Amino acid sequence: MNIQKSYQIDSNEQGVLYIVPTPIGNLEDITYRALRTLEEVDQIAAEDTRQTKKLLSHFDIHTPLISYHEHNKYNREDYFIEEIQEGKTFAIVSDAGMPGVSDPGYEMVQAAISNGIKVIVLPGANAALCALVGSGLDTSRFFFYGFLPRKKKERKEELEKLQKTTSTILFYESPHRLKEVVKHMYELFGERHMVLARELTKKYEEFIRGTTSELLAWVEENEIRGEFCIIVEGNLEEEIETNELWWSHLSLVEHVEEYVQKQYTSKEAIKKVAQERKLPKREVYQAYHT
Repeated sequence: MNIQKSYQIDSNEQGVLYIVPTPIGNLEDITYRALRTLEEVDQIAAEDTRQTKKLLSHFDIHTPLISYHEHNKYNREDYFIEEIQEGKTFAIVSDAGMPGVSDPGYEMVQAAISNGIKVIVLPGANAALCALVGSGLDTSRFFFYGFLPRKKKERKEELEKLQKTTSTILFYESPHRLKEVVKHMYELFGERHMVLARELTKKYEEFIRGTTSELLAWVEENEIRGEFCIIVEGNLEEEIETNELWWSHLSLVEHVEEYVQKQYTSKEAIKKVAQERKLPKREVYQAYHT
């Protein structure tokens, strides 16, 4: 059992490990608290020191940097732990967004906790949550996956595992793999609502909203640029099967509205309600439009 009182002064005079999110595109998204923390810590552990230098230079911060990335993260742990135990404070940053979320950081947090070191996480920029809220898909339950495997076979196996997931699903993807990924999603998920979000918070920010077939056509017809977040509607058919009468307390109108709120058109919503209630579409249409 581990209880951390983040802001209570300890007598052991250990330092602290700060997790500091950085902007995902727009530099104005960094917080005052993040800037103060980066200025006050003894050292900043950065995924790419060259990238972080640009950020620090922009805000006139001169804190020493040390690299901490996918290839050296385990070798750095002992050094960080020893320094923090002697009273030093460290901040971990990634190139953009929240460290530890599809970026290095998780292992260092785990090591710090194991050694009784305080880990203080600052709130801040995160591409997945921006994309989810802007997608218009259901935000009440969601599953963050991150990057799918690079190899085709492994990727399809992972998507097959996600077929029955009823929550909205969030992915990250690079531009050169996007076409193949969207194609696999269409093949394995079938027709669902789906959103591609690119260049979030930047000048060319774009949300492409539609169905899996529409987005497959879009990636085939357009030049793919920028890093993408993919937001996919959960398996509503699976949800209906596992909770067949979830709508039993709803009126016809309320039942249709449930689907409209999930970004179905009224025509699509009426069709689904008619199927679920085993009623003629005309009856549902008349109830909804009168």
